[in-house]
Amino acid sequence: MDGTGITVKLILIGDSAVGKSSLLLRFAEGSFEPSIKPTICVDFKVKKMVVDGHTVQLAIWDTAGQERFRTLNPSYYRGTQGIVLVYDVTRKDTFTGLESWLNELEIYTTKSNTVKMLVGNKTDKPDREVERREGLQFAKKRSLLFIETSAKTEDGVQHAFEELVIKILQTPNLLDKSTEKKGVQLKESSQQEKSLCTAYCPLS
Repeated sequence: MDGTGITVKLILIGDSAVGKSSLLLRFAEGSFEPSIKPTICVDFKVKKMVVDGHTVQLAIWDTAGQERFRTLNPSYYRGTQGIVLVYDVTRKDTFTGLESWLNELEIYTTKSNTVKMLVGNKTDKPDREVERREGLQFAKKRSLLFIETSAKTEDGVQHAFEELVIKILQTPNLLDKSTEKKGVQLKESSQQEKSLCTAYCPLS
């Protein structure tokens, strides 16, 4: 496949405070903020990367994990080629809550062959509650890609997105012809950093 002009839509989901925004900030801008604010509604960034010789533009949506914003997520699933499901290895509750996220994906994803990756984040912290083997077993049982990361130290972050994109490019019919040829016209600038809200998104 010729990667010219391909835009891949990714979405990050998972409970609040598992590090979704930190992963995106680390990957897209190479930085880390210890006291990053919770995402309100959804954040959005664009990142270009070269994978296996293909130049791919990633449109990455970072969703809010708080329960009160969960009803907004379905609209952002449409047309998604890759999903990053994040949990915090130091919080067992974020791991046990993964099933509800997968159930939501089954309902709202529009592509049956959407590539899903499970990410255990915050491996730099010493107080681990979820072992690597637990995450791996969960992922294998549900046919998910799996990796552990630390947004703080950058460990595994680049590799996670690379592996996800490689799998997407290898999945037949996941990228439609219009996406391959035309892509999506997006500006790669700081203008994309602001959180996006709709009329249905309360700010308080």
